[in-house]
Amino acid sequence: MGRTSSVAGMGTTVTTADVGTLPLEVGVDSTSVGSPSMSLRLRDGGLMEVAEKLDAGTRLDLDDGRRLFASPDLLAVGWLANREREKRHSGQTFFNHNIRIEATNVCVASCLFCAFARLRPGDEGAYTLNLEQVWDKLRAREDQSLTEVHVVNGLHPDLPFDYYLDLLRGFKRIRADVHLKCFTAVEIAFFADLYGRTDEQILRELMAAGLDSLPGGGAEVFAERVRRKICHDKCGTDRYLEIHRTAHRLGMRTNVTMLYGHIETDEERVDHMLRARELQDDTAGFQAFIPLAFHPDNNQMRKLPAPTAAETLRVHAVARLMLDNVAHIKAFWIATGVETAQTALWFGVDDLDGTVQEEQIYHMAGARTPEVLTTDDISRLIRTAGRVPVERDTLYNVVTTH
Repeated sequence: MGRTSSVAGMGTTVTTADVGTLPLEVGVDSTSVGSPSMSLRLRDGGLMEVAEKLDAGTRLDLDDGRRLFASPDLLAVGWLANREREKRHSGQTFFNHNIRIEATNVCVASCLFCAFARLRPGDEGAYTLNLEQVWDKLRAREDQSLTEVHVVNGLHPDLPFDYYLDLLRGFKRIRADVHLKCFTAVEIAFFADLYGRTDEQILRELMAAGLDSLPGGGAEVFAERVRRKICHDKCGTDRYLEIHRTAHRLGMRTNVTMLYGHIETDEERVDHMLRARELQDDTAGFQAFIPLAFHPDNNQMRKLPAPTAAETLRVHAVARLMLDNVAHIKAFWIATGVETAQTALWFGVDDLDGTVQEEQIYHMAGARTPEVLTTDDISRLIRTAGRVPVERDTLYNVVTTH
């Protein structure tokens, strides 16, 4: 038996090493809704119409998303999501060998959920690394076969644009073949406003300096009601999506995230997924959808509880079912916790992000996960969950199957 993870609200304890047998343990046929026991569960859980639409290849809508969140049978929701996951990826689970860097936490935005940002240079806990300090983080890993550098920063009001251009050029000088996934759409919008350029001009200049793709951070929740309350003074939904549209048109691939488990409603979650799906219909530029769990420690929303494991599993499962045109659903193990991320591999998830190595945003908000996992660590987690570890690069080209 492997490590167990008690999943609140599920009425069961999931054993991650044996979770592959879960459909049989609960009496369902893992390939067909025709199984009498599964049909009964889907009907009793209010999911038969959703299952029939999936069988017919009919796209799910807002009402279907509501049903998936409202269903009392989480395992049935997970079964549907796992079926869709396996149609696309069979048992493969992807990860990459990457490093995450946050070069500065000085930020003019006042997001209520953020424990990372400091408003001004000189504030307690504020920092800004010089370029050599940032580059040293890559130089120190010259013996590693990492393929990606992931950079996300605060919105620093005093740094010149050359800081970011030189940052990218320096990374490429150190390791020409490394993929640079840097700067969220929120950062791109901030650069454009601060330096007097258009969003497209900013993207083009960064690409010329070595930028390869955009991460998906900063999406939070697209609903205006939520954004007014938790992140009113940064890039809004329309501009976030338009920046990704422009990046796709310029030939870059990007990701998209959703921050869940705070004040958003189920309907707002589904609406968020549908807006991402709509842009993907137009551009086919999103590689992965990444639900990010809200962490309440050390921020202005600390009175709220963190999302439960059951909530996390359901959000990832619903994302797999709603986002029929996005290839990958990623569980960011830093945010979900390692055991829940393992279990999510049977709830629609096919990607565990990567080695990460350095991460401060979630850990400053109370995350108790490790700051780094090795490729061997991740491979073991995937194997003991009954899946096949596949190391990829940022663009999902296979590096090796472990």
